[in-house]
Amino acid sequence: MSQLTNFTKGFIKENPVFVLLLGMCPTLGVTTSAINGLGMGLATTFVLVMSNLVVSLVRNFIPDKVRIPSFIVIIASFVTIVELVMQAYLPELFESLGLFIPLIVVNCIVLGRAEAFASKNTPVSSLLDGLGMGLGFAFALTLLGGVRELLGSSAIFGIDLVKGDLMLVFILAPGAFIVLGYLIAIINKLNKAH
Repeated sequence: MSQLTNFTKGFIKENPVFVLLLGMCPTLGVTTSAINGLGMGLATTFVLVMSNLVVSLVRNFIPDKVRIPSFIVIIASFVTIVELVMQAYLPELFESLGLFIPLIVVNCIVLGRAEAFASKNTPVSSLLDGLGMGLGFAFALTLLGGVRELLGSSAIFGIDLVKGDLMLVFILAPGAFIVLGYLIAIINKLNKAH
C-alpha cells in the first residue's frame, strides 16, 4: 500500500466516524460547535500521530504479553501532554471539552490504529496513517459540530450569522444523532458513487 494511500484513506473511504463508526462518544458529546469539534479532532490527531510513531519504533521490543498495556501507556503519555498544553494555553476549550480529553486514552480509534497498523508497519507509514486517520476524525467532528452549530444557533465558529436561535434541538443530544445520521448517509452515497 502506498504511503499516500495511508494518509488519504482516513478522510472518506475509511473515515473513523462516517464509515467505521468509531469514537462515537466524543463525536456525539463534544460537537455542539465547530470549534469544539476542531479542538477535539486536532487533540486526537496529535495523540494518534505520536502514538503511532512511537509504537512503530518500539514494536520489536515489546513482548506480546504486555503489548496492549504498553500501547495504552504510550497513548496516555501523549494525552497527558495534550491535556496540560490545552489547560495552559487554551483554557476555554479545555473547559468546554472537559472529561473528553482524558478519554482519548481509551478512544478505540487511537488504540485500534496502534494495534492494527502501527505495530506492524514502518514509522513513516505509521505516522502518515495516524495523520490521515486523525485529520479524517478532525474533519468529521468539525463538520458535525459546524452543522449542529449552524442549525441550532445560526452561528459558525462562534460567529453569529443571523440574530436568534434557529432550531435548538440541534445543539442538544438528539440533534447530534440526527445530523450524524444524515452525514453518514451522504458519505455512504459518495463512497458508493466511487
